[in-house]
Amino acid sequence: MTAALAELDLAASISVFAALGDRTRIGIITSLGNSGPSTAAKLAVGMPISRQAVGKQLAILAEAGIVSGQRIGREHVWGLNPAALEAAGHRLSAASVAWDAALERLRAFVEG
Repeated sequence: MTAALAELDLAASISVFAALGDRTRIGIITSLGNSGPSTAAKLAVGMPISRQAVGKQLAILAEAGIVSGQRIGREHVWGLNPAALEAAGHRLSAASVAWDAALERLRAFVEG
């Protein structure tokens, strides 16, 4: 895989990486991963932010494809979408391989 191709692959995961750049969102992801689907109100318990703030963070995660929600009765239940995280991880791994190869070529050139 060329570096340019790896860069394009990473671009497909930019929203996922951006969403992961916040402690609160990481906490929400961890909670959903450990406890399964939940409501914003339940996720807010023990967090230093309000239910409304958790809802805003869930909207960011949903836009990135990391979580999805569905209305069940009067509640909106959110669940983790591990496929989005797995795809981003695979893209990051592919880019890492390309970067390692580029660094190896640079090392060989400098030492050669």
